[in-house]
Amino acid sequence: MDLITILDPQSVLDVGVGFGKYGILCREYLELWDGRQQYSNFKRRIDGVEAFGPYITELHKYAYDNIYVDDVRDLVDNLDFRYDLVLLIDVLEHFNKADGELLLQKLLQRNLGILISTPKKPSEQKNAFGNDYETHKSKWKKKDISNLLNKIDSNDTNVTTKSTIDRDISRSSFFIGDPVSVIGYVGSEELVRKLLRKRLIRKVSKVPYAEGTLKLLVRTIRSKGTLFAT
Repeated sequence: MDLITILDPQSVLDVGVGFGKYGILCREYLELWDGRQQYSNFKRRIDGVEAFGPYITELHKYAYDNIYVDDVRDLVDNLDFRYDLVLLIDVLEHFNKADGELLLQKLLQRNLGILISTPKKPSEQKNAFGNDYETHKSKWKKKDISNLLNKIDSNDTNVTTKSTIDRDISRSSFFIGDPVSVIGYVGSEELVRKLLRKRLIRKVSKVPYAEGTLKLLVRTIRSKGTLFAT
């Protein structure tokens, strides 16, 4: 959620909504605490995808603007909206590697960025809650995700779209340390730089007497033409 609030998306697609946790959290952190003090006057578009229809409750219908009850692998080619952020939270491990890579490829071609979290050591989970989609099928490492960027080509015949997309965007990835999960963001190089910059500023600003140090740090980095170049 710290990364989500830094990215501050105006539109979110939550893939595999499950109990609806991240739809609720996005509403709270992005809507209730944005300064408007409007308890239910939502301004952002938060949509969800859930392949298992019995999971959907009134809670989901309140938190999400639209809920697609479909397998995201079938849905992705028919989405006609470009999201600022796609959430794949505990999702990738439920696909085999080939399906997961193709899904990531298509989502990156159609949206601005993806936030991914997947367990480093997935359990031997089979059917749960009567839902075959809960089965764990793969294990992902940072390099599996970052290396995928090198495979994305604007002329890839496997990726088609009905909408206009930016085929020539240079993409990058950023990961945070976590003992349990691989957690990372994949998007344009510009967005990754902004995420790193804002995250650094947020961390430094919490340190006592950090204002002067922060200004010096910004001037130093800008002079090097790296993180604060844009």
